[in-house]
Amino acid sequence: MAAPGEDHDGWGGQGHLPDDTVPLRVAAKNAPPQDGYDATEQPRRARAVGSEVGDQGNLLPPTDPEPKPRGGASSLAKSSALMAVGTIVSRLTGFVRTLVMAAAIGVGTLNDSYQVANVLPTMIYVLVGGGALNAVFVPQLVRAMKNDDDGGTAYANRLLTLVTLALAGTTAACVLAAPLLVRAMSPDIASDPQRMAITVAFARYCLPTMFFMGVHVVLGQILNARGRFGAMMWTPVLNNIVIIVTFGAFIWAFGGFTNSGISPATLTPAGTRLLGMGTLLGLAVQALAMLPYVREAGVTLRPRFDFRGHGLGKAMGLAKWTLLFVLANQIGMVVVTQLATKAGAAAERSGHTGAGITAYNFAYQIWQMPQAIITVSVMTAVLPRISRAAQDGDTAAVRDDLSYGLRTSAVAIVPCAFAFLALGVPMATLLYAGSGTEGAQGIGYVLMAFGLGLIPYSAQYVILRGFYAYEDTRTPFYNTLIVALVNASASGLCFVLAPPRWAVAGMAASYGLAVALGSAVAWRRLRRQLGGDLDGPHILRTYARLTGAAAPAALAGGSAAWVLLEGLGSNALGSLVALLAGAAMLLGVFVGLARLLRIHEFSVMVAMIRGRLGR
Repeated sequence: MAAPGEDHDGWGGQGHLPDDTVPLRVAAKNAPPQDGYDATEQPRRARAVGSEVGDQGNLLPPTDPEPKPRGGASSLAKSSALMAVGTIVSRLTGFVRTLVMAAAIGVGTLNDSYQVANVLPTMIYVLVGGGALNAVFVPQLVRAMKNDDDGGTAYANRLLTLVTLALAGTTAACVLAAPLLVRAMSPDIASDPQRMAITVAFARYCLPTMFFMGVHVVLGQILNARGRFGAMMWTPVLNNIVIIVTFGAFIWAFGGFTNSGISPATLTPAGTRLLGMGTLLGLAVQALAMLPYVREAGVTLRPRFDFRGHGLGKAMGLAKWTLLFVLANQIGMVVVTQLATKAGAAAERSGHTGAGITAYNFAYQIWQMPQAIITVSVMTAVLPRISRAAQDGDTAAVRDDLSYGLRTSAVAIVPCAFAFLALGVPMATLLYAGSGTEGAQGIGYVLMAFGLGLIPYSAQYVILRGFYAYEDTRTPFYNTLIVALVNASASGLCFVLAPPRWAVAGMAASYGLAVALGSAVAWRRLRRQLGGDLDGPHILRTYARLTGAAAPAALAGGSAAWVLLEGLGSNALGSLVALLAGAAMLLGVFVGLARLLRIHEFSVMVAMIRGRLGR
């Protein structure tokens, strides 16, 4: 399950989407293979387990013997670099967006209302077809581009017309039904007339963004199918900038939260309009900014209503498991949102802010950044090789690449997870100082609770790529169902048993527990599918050694940060000093222990960094 709060690039940060989509398996006509090797190469022979260091210290996945280079490799490398930079910039600007939000409207019940309204369009969008659009229609689009005489232009226009008509009707109905949707998402908000009125007002501005999400995705995938990847990665930055300017304008007009103490009872209609219209404008800009790139790619857009007999109906029939996958995610997400908003309101009534869905979402966005940047980057390079090996029936190659992905990403993921556990509070009190000390501390406690769950969260992402390589979408659905059920059940227990102030932190820990269980189940199923061998001892030994280095480092770094926070206070300056000192201590101890334990993957990473620096 994608936890509430997941910021998905390409969606403008509008809520939370599943983090697992079915990979594109059909190559576009005349497009280079994804990693520069000949797609017709013979099944791979045995390869060495592990990784290599390139001439410039670059970390490389295990390579095929005598790879056959293609002329498109250089172009693909440039596209991959452009996508990676775009993703990082989008993540960073999205993070700045949350900082400005917190400075403008705090992290209490008012922001909870905005978060509930802002997640509704994403939830509805993926339910009515967003997941199927990525998993089913996009491969059909690529096939049409490869096989149709017009290069797939007619199919693309039919798909765009169908999506815009469906989303226009859905959007209109949802705007009218906004009170019912808010009531379903959060009965606690619905029980408070002031909060209900504000949340419904926000929702009526936010819900139309689902229309622009669909347009953005279709246009982006039309470009992707033609080998133009940058626009879909970079246009979300425009949305983030619009949102940052919007909330900055709110601060200029009404003052920052620490001075204004704005709440649902004191937010004016003008303030509501400013935030709502800015949110809608951001997604509109993100979608419309795609049009010049589509024209540059030589695609002429025009409405087409001849849907019958062109494969759209068949594609819809293939989306069953994807729809169920999305539904499982959304059910778990609704449960957590309902419980977190209720716990946050109860905590605020008792004098504790920053303990609701906003704290959950903001902490999640920090927590998942290492996974989004590191694990996804590693697997983006490895996934095409896994897919070809699966097609060739080379289970040893699939095993080796999955092992590589797990071990290589763990070098950064494991210490990051322990760093969140040790330094979550000074991180949050520094970053969210504008929302008030107590609210920022609340985010920090939730971040600490998420902490160690990053390890199974990253591992699950890699393991599920193995199923997707075999075009198995049913098993990931069952895995997602397990995670969603465990997360919802454990979150419910935390809500019932824990004091309101700590309930949401318990929900964050519940998600880590659920993902750990889901990862274990997925591991066993994939191991059976690969004949009982997933290089388990090698992987477990790497994770154990990394944990052995990271745990003492976290204890040392966390202790240093705690002492400094006690002495200097949790203001911005004290948090900065505590964070820098704690991080330096943690990093120093970790590096020393990693060298002492002779962790091979860490040594490779160090060699890569030195190569990048030219040393």
